[in-house]
Amino acid sequence: MYDRITVDPAQMGGVPCIRHMRIPVATIVGLMAETKSETKILEDYPDLEAEDIRQALSYAAEAVRERQIPLRVA
Repeated sequence: MYDRITVDPAQMGGVPCIRHMRIPVATIVGLMAETKSETKILEDYPDLEAEDIRQALSYAAEAVRERQIPLRVA
């Protein structure tokens, strides 16, 4: 399902990365949260492909779906 997301305990402390590169999923998600466009991310990280970004976002959504994150009640 996530063929572009890799986890290797010997690389980046085992955090989920894009295709065995030293680009964590969290970095991609963070850039998108900062309103960086897909085009800009691909310019800044020329080894990435558009599908890498889509899978990173999908992976992050699934990770959040599987956990309860404490939120402040307004």
